[in-house]
Amino acid sequence: MIRLYDYPDCPFCQKVRIVLAEKDLEYERVHVDLHKGEQKSPEFLKLNPYGKVPVLIDEDVVVYDSTIINEYLDEEYPNPPLMPEDSAGRARARQLEDFCDNSFMPPAGFVLAELHKPEAERDAERVRRYQAEIGRVLGRLEGALDGKPFLVGEFSLADVAFVPRVMVLGQLGVEVDPRLHNVAAWIGRLRERPSVRGLGL
Repeated sequence: MIRLYDYPDCPFCQKVRIVLAEKDLEYERVHVDLHKGEQKSPEFLKLNPYGKVPVLIDEDVVVYDSTIINEYLDEEYPNPPLMPEDSAGRARARQLEDFCDNSFMPPAGFVLAELHKPEAERDAERVRRYQAEIGRVLGRLEGALDGKPFLVGEFSLADVAFVPRVMVLGQLGVEVDPRLHNVAAWIGRLRERPSVRGLGL
């Protein structure tokens, strides 16, 4: 039985839950309360010395880091495949996931955190700057999506990486530029997937 150490609102946990749903895998969710610091408990640190969710246990295999977990799941449970067959396509998917982790997730996370603060405590200038950065990332994706339904052709781990924050652009105060037709259509296709709808975002 697969066990997922999970926190519901964590976008990296959401990435893993999408892949588990895409592959129709049964699993047990173990709630790790980040607000109570359960990820820093000695028991949890034995699973992941970095003290972060998600962690996946499959029989006697322990895997942490959402990107590594999802590649493990795709290799161990290959149907349906979530990475291209060719090495160039897989490299492209990994580059896009890395782009997401380094250029999209950080500003999105900052904006979300700031907007949860009382208005008087927000750094409005930094919020605007990071919202603009999110818009620039979407602009970069417009080209990547040219002539393709998803980032590397078929739905892949590259798309999965973007889902948790792309689905909450409205909450981030970010509107998709109307000129980004490919991005708007891509977001629509993502919303239609049962694995994405299951997140309830």
